[in-house]
Amino acid sequence: MEDQAVVAQKAPYMVEVEEGKTYFWCSCGQSDNQPFCDGSHKGTSFVPMKFEAEKSRQMYFCGCKQTDKQPFCDGAHSKL
Repeated sequence: MEDQAVVAQKAPYMVEVEEGKTYFWCSCGQSDNQPFCDGSHKGTSFVPMKFEAEKSRQMYFCGCKQTDKQPFCDGAHSKL
């Protein structure tokens, strides 16, 4: 049986990413450090998704965990 992601919020998280910095997006929805991983997925089938910022800018990370464009928002939250 596959684990089901928790909907952390029904909206994206706007994050100012920094060029050259590595981020780990929470795919399980259980992290207290949304939208990033804090290790809460341990014991599940989920793993965080690594993202390396190529330039400093605003990005919208998925909060509902239902996106088809991980780790970014694709509007899937509007169908929940």
